[in-house]
Amino acid sequence: MTLEMEAVAMAEQEEEKEVQLLVEKITDLAVAIAKLPSLSPSPEVNALFTELVMTCIPPSRVDVDQLGPEAQDMRARLIRLCADAEGHLEAHYSDLLAAHDNPLDHLALFPYFNNYINLSQLEYGLLARHVPGPPPSRLAFVGSGPLPLSSLVLAARHLPAASFDNYDICAEANDRARRLVRANDGLAARMAFHTSDVADVTRELAAYDVVFLAALVGMAAEEKARVVEHLGRHMAPGAALVVRSAHGARGFLYPVVDPDEIRRGGFDVLAVHHPEGEVINSVIIARKPPVAAEGGHAHAHGHGAVMSRPCQCCEMEARAHQKMEEMAAMGKLPS
Repeated sequence: MTLEMEAVAMAEQEEEKEVQLLVEKITDLAVAIAKLPSLSPSPEVNALFTELVMTCIPPSRVDVDQLGPEAQDMRARLIRLCADAEGHLEAHYSDLLAAHDNPLDHLALFPYFNNYINLSQLEYGLLARHVPGPPPSRLAFVGSGPLPLSSLVLAARHLPAASFDNYDICAEANDRARRLVRANDGLAARMAFHTSDVADVTRELAAYDVVFLAALVGMAAEEKARVVEHLGRHMAPGAALVVRSAHGARGFLYPVVDPDEIRRGGFDVLAVHHPEGEVINSVIIARKPPVAAEGGHAHAHGHGAVMSRPCQCCEMEARAHQKMEEMAAMGKLPS
């Protein structure tokens, strides 16, 4: 064995050891979280989930799909615990916000509000780059929950003329969400909430320019595949699909979506973005192929651009948007 081969073997062994230590730490946290008497916000719950998130955020070479059966079972249980805890957290803050006369003036009370601002800005920038054309006028968000921050941020900051239909299977979550827009007539007129399983939504899907699929809709791979296939069957040709996924160790917090599963569902994958920093979710931008013109081809089946950092176009749009907000705050532009 040459010195170069020995160095490669040592590096691989070191990498395997790091992955093993990471999985062991996450397993210990999963055990501790499972023992909690309640997943409602509390100092103990907050501390454990903060430690879990901080453990999973740094870049990691772990491939969750390659884990052994025991680790896979742990991961599946942990994702469901994270989903339950996220639901309790959003319900808690939705109630807290609803106690104010104008809840939308106090969204920053939610501890992860900036994450939603950054994620929505990222998704809007990716859509603008990869699905060019007029701004979308009708959007749907599947899995909106009791605190639909993604829809609220997109509607208020990026798409002020668009209407949003929010779908959630939980009626109580939708009741909470409606209370948040009650004091804002303009936003309330553009924001609708529907209690429905997406599997039961068919003809309505053809009306949307863009459909967002929340990370926790269809937590098991086969469930997600069925949802994507359903969307592919009923969405309008040319409509865009935004799917939230995860990458690396973040796959212990949210399901990982295989872009090939999106293609099998009837979509062209245009981009796969793995962000760094506080934005946890990966983003997949896809599009249902337009109807081909007679005698021609309307699209090409691409594999999509895989990006680990924001594209230059998105960064320029983000800077421009920030500059406009600063000018508006100074009274130089209408806010």
